[in-house]
Amino acid sequence: MSEKSPLLHYRLTSSTGTEPKDVSKHSRHKAGKGGRRDKKKTGPKLGVLLGVVIPTLLSMFSVVVFLRIGFVVGQAGLYQSIAMFLVAYFIITMTVLSVCAISTNGALDAGGAYYMISRALGPEFGGSIGIMFFFANVCGSALYILGLVEAILSSFGVPADGVANLHQVLPSGYWWSLLYGTVLLFLCFIVCLVGAHIYAKATFIIFIIVATVLASVFVSFFIVRPVVVILPDSSGLNGTGLSTANYSGFQLHTLESNLLPNYTIDYTTGTMMSFATVFAVMFNGCTGIMAGSNMSGDLKNPSYSIPRGTLAAVLTTFITYNLLSLLAAWSCDRRLLQRDYSFLGDINIWPPLVTTGIYSSTVSAAMSNLIGASRILYALSKDNLFGGVLSVTRKTSRNGNPWASVLVSWLLVQVVLFAGKLNTIAGIVTIFFLLVYAAVNLACLALEWASAPNFRPSFRCFTWHTCTLGILGCLVMMFFINAIYAFASIAFMLLLLMLIHYLGPISNWGYISQALIFHQVRKYLLLLDVRKDHVKFWRPQVLLMVANPRSRIGLMTFINDLKKSGLYVLGHVKLGLLDGLPSDPLQNSYDSWLSLVDHLNIKAFVNLTLADSVRHGVQNLLFITGFGGMRPNTLVLGFYDDCPPEDYLQCNILSTTHDLDASRASMEPQEQPPPFFPSVRGAEEPKDLQEEEYVSVIADAVKMGKNVALARYFNQFNRKEVLGSGRKLRGNRSTIGPFIDVWPLNLLRPDSRGYVDICSLFMLQLASVLHETRAWSQARLRLFLCVEAGRGLKEEEETKLREMLKKLRISAQVQMVPWDQVVALHWQRQGGGESANLESAQNEERKERRDDEGAQEEDGVQQFPSNAAQLTDEYICAVNNLIRRHGAPQPAVRFLYLPRPPADQSRYHAYIHHLNLLSQDLGPTLLIHGVTPVVTTDL
Repeated sequence: MSEKSPLLHYRLTSSTGTEPKDVSKHSRHKAGKGGRRDKKKTGPKLGVLLGVVIPTLLSMFSVVVFLRIGFVVGQAGLYQSIAMFLVAYFIITMTVLSVCAISTNGALDAGGAYYMISRALGPEFGGSIGIMFFFANVCGSALYILGLVEAILSSFGVPADGVANLHQVLPSGYWWSLLYGTVLLFLCFIVCLVGAHIYAKATFIIFIIVATVLASVFVSFFIVRPVVVILPDSSGLNGTGLSTANYSGFQLHTLESNLLPNYTIDYTTGTMMSFATVFAVMFNGCTGIMAGSNMSGDLKNPSYSIPRGTLAAVLTTFITYNLLSLLAAWSCDRRLLQRDYSFLGDINIWPPLVTTGIYSSTVSAAMSNLIGASRILYALSKDNLFGGVLSVTRKTSRNGNPWASVLVSWLLVQVVLFAGKLNTIAGIVTIFFLLVYAAVNLACLALEWASAPNFRPSFRCFTWHTCTLGILGCLVMMFFINAIYAFASIAFMLLLLMLIHYLGPISNWGYISQALIFHQVRKYLLLLDVRKDHVKFWRPQVLLMVANPRSRIGLMTFINDLKKSGLYVLGHVKLGLLDGLPSDPLQNSYDSWLSLVDHLNIKAFVNLTLADSVRHGVQNLLFITGFGGMRPNTLVLGFYDDCPPEDYLQCNILSTTHDLDASRASMEPQEQPPPFFPSVRGAEEPKDLQEEEYVSVIADAVKMGKNVALARYFNQFNRKEVLGSGRKLRGNRSTIGPFIDVWPLNLLRPDSRGYVDICSLFMLQLASVLHETRAWSQARLRLFLCVEAGRGLKEEEETKLREMLKKLRISAQVQMVPWDQVVALHWQRQGGGESANLESAQNEERKERRDDEGAQEEDGVQQFPSNAAQLTDEYICAVNNLIRRHGAPQPAVRFLYLPRPPADQSRYHAYIHHLNLLSQDLGPTLLIHGVTPVVTTDL
């Protein structure tokens, strides 16, 4: 059996209880993509104590417990010190609860916090936070190495005045300090290079040392008698000799004097202390809570070990810090606490023991950050977020230790050591860690808010309130410590996020954004009540039927401009029945259609259906597409003519095509997937849709209350050329752009004078919507009104029309088009052209129209005339010539009135024939039939 992904196996088996049959195939596929897991033997795994508790304790203690407890109590007093610890541990406890929740929701791989965030928030957010967490661990390791060098030099370094004791033999200076740091870092590197198990053993030994030192510290408070302590580096400042302070033992007056704050100048930096500066120093001792999580790839059971080990370590350090603060305030006078940060060694039963504890805890913290950085880098390289840049760090030893990542991390820490001073990197390290903690809380909050059914952590001691408090606490602390560093780190994270978004590969981890969007969309769709629709807020919601997208590129991009922030759905009907088929043949087609949507950069949904006929398929889509008040109100069809379709994707094949072609080469013939998109229909091949069925589709849509648009010659529409010409003219300081022509009269009804019926107003609304889009803002809207001499629009009626356009806020250039000669061709159809025959023919046509339309005229929309046979081809061709003659310069698109299909199916052929003649050679044209009111003059 081939090896399986533990995460995939966990999720599948946990939900079904059995192993799926296709897991092995999935594993082989992943192996082919470079994402396979090594089959090499992995080293011994770690448990709760060695893997989580000890690394977390040592990282949180570091040197703060030995060198900064007195500083905090001496400056802030016991009351404020306890308050600081409460606030700090409240923040990190909220974060720990989020860590525990995420880590108990599934199989956790290497990478710790990065793995949690990336799998919850997606690759962009996870990758950017992962890089920042990596650099934070690198800088943190360098920080502890530099702190260790300073501690060693303070004990064994030659003083600046040259007066040295016997043990002060190490030379000082920048290059000497760099040399000492390099040697110490190399020792840490050797331990981490051997493997996590050796690191765990080393940290266990260090933990024993630190625990022994802490025990001696607690014992010393009770055993050591009162003593006078000589303060460091304070002689000769004013020529007064040595400066001293008292260790009084447990005295009530000492405790009372240390209860309240007394902020003074820090003797090591010369800066005035305040609550903020002291809190920032103290908080550095609380930022090691992720040390155990960073070891997630080396743990036997991360979901079990991380929550128990981290909570135990946090509780232990909290108790230790507060006890030490109480004992120090009860036994040491204020001067000793403020002027001697190493007072715990001065009052210890054996002073060198505290020095040993400082060295041990610092080395442990440096190793913890180094091995944590290497695990994060290894996880980033496995996820391939940065392409081949990190591929070299993916190499592992036989026992599974990522030695290449350890090597790169060690080199970067060595580079940071050149900074030479703690103050240059300490602030940004803390900020980076806080930002990571905020991201962990955000990941848990997003999972909780998304209400994803698969988010079922076994650790339930958290709510969205704890996550929110953790986020706010981390962000407040970031700006509280250093606002400049906080802004810089957030900007750096956003920059990384954008880089990964545009350059990184698409992952299959799942995107929390999609779950959140689904949750919110569902909620708002329920609030979108169709009963509250109002004409003031009407917008186009379009269902565009596409037989083959290869020949409909121009139309799809045009409708994307026409939708005006409305719903846009690409519909497709595949002929066939599900009976007898092994599965739905449409499922494999969705990815191809979605890839096309992405490629064309259009904002559209895709809805495919299987039906025995195109007519039934369109009916199905009109019935089922959308939810609630978000449903298509306009159906757009391609025009039914004899023009052979052209393939507009031949020279612009999508990347998915190559992937499919590559996969086909290695498949058996029976396993071949369907083509990306079928080839376009040949000129001699029959159509899937006959003209009677085509007109029936239009009639069905009208019966269902949908507006209809027939799109013709959009194979000639090139959006870049049309809109580019407008930009070019604007560059020459011309206001002329592409034209949008509207002919609001039913041209198949020569006696029609209705310019303000529902269909005409719908045409005006669509043209105005198109004109208002940013891309078409430079277009010119032209409105053509056909008039007859002596029978045309009266002056007051023309004024009324212009006033209506003004009330509708539609800016259009109105042009009167005399068409006496064209109309005469219609009235002379029965020969002669005499006035008596003309009047008789007019009266007869009006009577036939009234009898035929009946109730169908109640909607205010004119339909195809009942005496369609009397519409001669000569008349319609004359109308077509009239439109072309008045369409100079050539418009980008024309809007023509589409009459309602005839009720008699025997006239369907004449209907299509007349529409064909009317729109012949007009360029991109929309024949529009509107059935719903869409404009209002009310505010």
